[in-house]
Amino acid sequence: MPGAAEITTHTLETAEADIVYDVHGPLPTADGRPPLVMIGQPMCAEGFAALVPFFPDRTVVTYDVRGLGRSTVRRDGRTDHTPVDNAADVHAVIEAVGGGPVDLLGSSGGAITALELVRAHPGDVRVAVAHEPPLIGLLPDADDARAAEAAVQRRYHEGGFGAGMAAFIAMTSWQGEFTAAYLAQPAPEPAAFGLPAEDDGGRDDALLSGISNAVTEYEPDVDALRSGSTRVVVAHAEESGANLTGRASHALATLLGQESTEFPSHHGGFMGPERGGRPEAFAARLREVLAD
Repeated sequence: MPGAAEITTHTLETAEADIVYDVHGPLPTADGRPPLVMIGQPMCAEGFAALVPFFPDRTVVTYDVRGLGRSTVRRDGRTDHTPVDNAADVHAVIEAVGGGPVDLLGSSGGAITALELVRAHPGDVRVAVAHEPPLIGLLPDADDARAAEAAVQRRYHEGGFGAGMAAFIAMTSWQGEFTAAYLAQPAPEPAAFGLPAEDDGGRDDALLSGISNAVTEYEPDVDALRSGSTRVVVAHAEESGANLTGRASHALATLLGQESTEFPSHHGGFMGPERGGRPEAFAARLREVLAD
């Protein structure tokens, strides 16, 4: 693996929250190319730890989402997560590192943040790669998908993290449209996925509790995305097949008049091999896309 760039960590105090972000490499950038910003949601900066070293020639910026990771100081009086708030925070980080346009990889909920950022701040991003956005509303079976999501949240509130995560894995692994038969099947046991059966007592998990429903319910502004100066690239994972995020990626790409671009591995394919990812291959594909 390539050597790691020097990392500096910063705390950006906004009116609503303290946002912690990391800069991997020099600012201003060494060669004049824009920084490469990597964002997830609810995943924070550490999720890109295996991918960043494969960009030793780029200054990479990662951050922790408002209310999560190291960005837990909030002054907005809320606990929920929304694409509008997340995009505002990423815009503030981009301004703090010198302003746009930057190149941006957004994965999962971070892909949805990227779509809102491009809409709200069209000058911020040169190329936005939206990798596997879980846009439930774009699915033909959206109502049943919402019911499946609600069942995950119900299971979490009834039994805690292990129960909720087992249901989430089952939902996100499901191939094809959600059906009455899927919704009628019994919830999987945590042990089936190596998860703890005991209730940990928590009910505020950003992925499972429902406090991030505004993310999966986001409605992209297709006209703004198609007409703006940002080149938006919709991406899917080669292993996703016809699961929720794979189908949503293809649906969004169709609305934008493009074909979804395939990336190696699974939904978290940029993570290390211990997580089943292929970060070197993912980085090579990302380089190709950014250079097109």
